[in-house]
Amino acid sequence: MASYDVIIIGGGPGGYVSAIRCAQLGLKTACVEGREALGGTCLNVGCIPSKALLHASHMLHEAEHNFTKMGLKGKSPSVDWPQMLAYKDDVIGQNTKGIEFLFKKNKVDWIKGWATIPEAGKVKVGDDIHEAKNIVIASGSEPSTLPGVEVDEKIVVTSTGALALPKTPKKMVVIGAGVIGLELGSVYARLGAEVTVIEFLDQITPGMDGKVAKTFQRILKKQGLNFVMGAAVQSVETLKTKAKVNYKLRKDDSEHQVDADVVLVATGRRPYTEGLGLDKLGVKMTERGQIATDAHWATNIPGIYAIGDVIEGPMLAHKAEDEGMAVAEQIAGKHGHVNYSVIPGVIYTAPEVAAVGQTEEEVKASGRAYKVGEFSFMGNGRAKAVFQGEGFVKMIVDKETDRILGCHIIGPAAGDLIHEICVAMEFGASAQDVALTCHAHPTFSEAVREAALACGDGAIHA
Repeated sequence: MASYDVIIIGGGPGGYVSAIRCAQLGLKTACVEGREALGGTCLNVGCIPSKALLHASHMLHEAEHNFTKMGLKGKSPSVDWPQMLAYKDDVIGQNTKGIEFLFKKNKVDWIKGWATIPEAGKVKVGDDIHEAKNIVIASGSEPSTLPGVEVDEKIVVTSTGALALPKTPKKMVVIGAGVIGLELGSVYARLGAEVTVIEFLDQITPGMDGKVAKTFQRILKKQGLNFVMGAAVQSVETLKTKAKVNYKLRKDDSEHQVDADVVLVATGRRPYTEGLGLDKLGVKMTERGQIATDAHWATNIPGIYAIGDVIEGPMLAHKAEDEGMAVAEQIAGKHGHVNYSVIPGVIYTAPEVAAVGQTEEEVKASGRAYKVGEFSFMGNGRAKAVFQGEGFVKMIVDKETDRILGCHIIGPAAGDLIHEICVAMEFGASAQDVALTCHAHPTFSEAVREAALACGDGAIHA
């Protein structure tokens, strides 16, 4: 029987980062992971492989639509789908092996298998019981399904199946217009599929700033994605090689049907706590099936903590990583902290969409006096030069103090540009602080500065 200061259950972004931080803080640490590779959903069947396919399909789009404009003549490349999947798998392999190396370097033990917690202070993996002064549950999430829709990962797939289809479909139906559905939908649209997105609500990407969401949907429509909004999927019938998706429009209850070669169910994710034995332990859960924790990520059972997708908050890898580091600090007797009001969200389509802080709708509802500064990428020289002038930066600031309350970007490299504002918000900066900071020319980041200027006397290039 091995004994540890900390055992972390789950080797995803929350778990592996927490394990490394615990080890750096001098704690004897082990991480339990049942997959063949570390990295969790994110590295194996989520963030990383989807970004590889997004990149590859974007390169194809550029070759088909923009190369000739730049004087690059010749036939557009044809798609070798097996090779594209091999490239994606290679990217996954490099990343997961990197974590194995980091575990060895930091002397973190990887216990292979699936964990159960028979009692506080003990973790059972297979027939072995390991002792731990502290246990951190970081078991992540799994795709949630819909009643009347049976996933077989061949014709009716989750994001996992959508990343490993044997061939690119001619027709794809995506159920759910959230981040995963739109990213993967845009991959297959670029590869030639006819993509129809069916969404229950009247707006795509729930919780996004209204103006950004409208612009985003318009751009995706131009790229060939079809949208059916305000529609409730009733069932999916699978035939030998095809499927029929039955849905009802909420406005008039009319029934409709659409055919597909592949149906992607992208209706969100739910915490994965199966087999841990939390019921028996008496671990308190929320109404939504998440593990209830206090401000220090502790559950109601002493010595057991939880982080990432199994607890409340956005299901984002970087949120889990932050919590993983913070809980390690907490266990080591230091002070762990996560600023939940400054967690960015990014959608990696082309253009990218990124946001941090409050939306205009949220600020308006709070009754706070505010100002909005906007700047279009059409006024940004660098963006126009690379055919990415669509989109804008929108900054929302407190009218009295000029403090930044939120920022929303749709445009080139939005996922990287947003971090300037994350840092600014972390320091309590005003829009004027950003506006007075010299930005290199020509860069996409000038658009962020111009939006900050627009919160004051006005943007220069608008």
